[in-house]
Amino acid sequence: MLEFERGSTNVYADLGDPDADGMLVKAQLATRIGDIIKRRRLTQTEAAAIIDMPQPKLSGMLRGQFRGISETKMLNCLMRLGRDVKIVVGPARRRAGQGISRWCRG
Repeated sequence: MLEFERGSTNVYADLGDPDADGMLVKAQLATRIGDIIKRRRLTQTEAAAIIDMPQPKLSGMLRGQFRGISETKMLNCLMRLGRDVKIVVGPARRRAGQGISRWCRG
């Protein structure tokens, strides 16, 4: 019989990644970028020209290979794709000194 362990909402944390929160944010940003590209019916070549990124790097990012791409670059991609980007800072909900980064879809 198989045993299952309930994970958290962050697969990177479950896998022990030391930058789990950052990786989750990047995954959410990459998903949003991919959604916009699909919705606009752009080819990867067209999208790469718009966001000023080589097509192979865009392809890798959309497949989850975003370790070499900064959150700032991904936010810039969203702006180049015509999206407004808002960064909201609020009080931490966890114990003192330990905030969390979170991406909200809008």
